[in-house]
Amino acid sequence: MSRWNLMPRIAPLLAALAASHAGAATPLKIVGFDDMSCRAWSVSRDDPEQRAIYVAWVRGVLTGHNYANQSQQISAMSSSTVEQHVDRYCSEKPLGSFSDAALRLSDRFSGRNAPITK
Repeated sequence: MSRWNLMPRIAPLLAALAASHAGAATPLKIVGFDDMSCRAWSVSRDDPEQRAIYVAWVRGVLTGHNYANQSQQISAMSSSTVEQHVDRYCSEKPLGSFSDAALRLSDRFSGRNAPITK
């Protein structure tokens, strides 16, 4: 099974991710890749297929955000905008994770501009 065939299967998980983030009383369980580090993101720059998969995952998180927060939806966003945001985040926080970059992206572009709190 190719990596691209997995995307439709993880879409419901991404929606659950965004919904579970709404009640931040319990630790957020990230459903993603084995290595979600900014280092893995940075290394993927040399592997266009892997980078495209990571970008698609981030876009899926944003779609999950829209599903879970329909009153604060994020408008359409290009893959290059996603990539630039995560590049910037990982440059500023090299020990961070690109899943955090995705969540901060949803915070910034939803108008909330702060992590979801209970």
